[in-house]
Parts: sequence; structure tokens; C-alpha cells
Amino acid sequence: MSNAPLLDSAVSDQLYVEVQRFYAVHMHLLDEGEAERWAATFTEDGTFEAPALDEPVRGRAALAASIRRGAAEREAAGEVHRHWHGMITVAVRSDGALAVRCYALVFASPKGGPSRLHRVCICEDVLVREGGGLRVRSRYVTRDDMPVTARRAG
Repeated sequence: MSNAPLLDSAVSDQLYVEVQRFYAVHMHLLDEGEAERWAATFTEDGTFEAPALDEPVRGRAALAASIRRGAAEREAAGEVHRHWHGMITVAVRSDGALAVRCYALVFASPKGGPSRLHRVCICEDVLVREGGGLRVRSRYVTRDDMPVTARRAG
């Protein structure tokens, strides 16, 4: 179960919109295969953890490499993926970081075929301010089609 609150009434509208704008750019970079630019939206030591991964992906270089591999696989399969983040909740943590929780839907579109819903996930991020903008310090993704596993320490 998530530690993120389901209500974010204490968060200003300005901050909420800033978080939404961050994700709009972040997901467009991902879907366009802009590996280095997408990885730059994480802190230098940022982590990405998901149940299909044996270990969390750590650091911008590893994050970018992961995106390049995935983009090449989708290109070889003749498929395009689009990510949609919605139903976002935002809370300011005591350390000033933002705890963000949202639904993440991944749509897959084979070239010449109908689009389909590929994955339904919950994405829990910790965002921090760095270099004048928001950056992902950690991301923890759960998928509705897979059992939730215990989080690793780190």
C-alpha cells in the first residue's frame, strides 16, 4: 500500500500545474525515444524500480541505456508506445521533496494495426528541485497485472 496521500488539497494550484507540466514533457521525451533528455529529468543518482526488473535502474547513464534498448525493441517490433499519466496526487514531504502518485497507462500501437491498452500501472515518484526544475529522485512502478513485491531498500 502506498504512503502517498490520496488528497492533495494543501498543495497550491501553481505547484500542481508545475507537476503536470513536468510529466507532460517527461512522457513526451520517453515516447519520442529521447533517451538522454528523458534521463536528464532524473537526478544524477535517480532510480527506477518496477516489478519486471530484476534490479532497480540507477543513474542517468543506465536510465538512458534502458530507454534506448526499449525504443530499439519497439522499432524492431513495428510498435509505438504512448504513456499517459493521470489522476495525479501531490504532497509536500517534510524534507521538501514531492511525493507524487498517479495512474500510468501505456498504449501500444502496432504500425498498420489497432491501438490497445498495453499496461495499467501505479507510479509513485519522489520529485526534488534541482537545476531550476523538478527531477525524479526515485520512481516505483507497480503493474495491475503483476503481484506487488516488497520494495527494496535504497
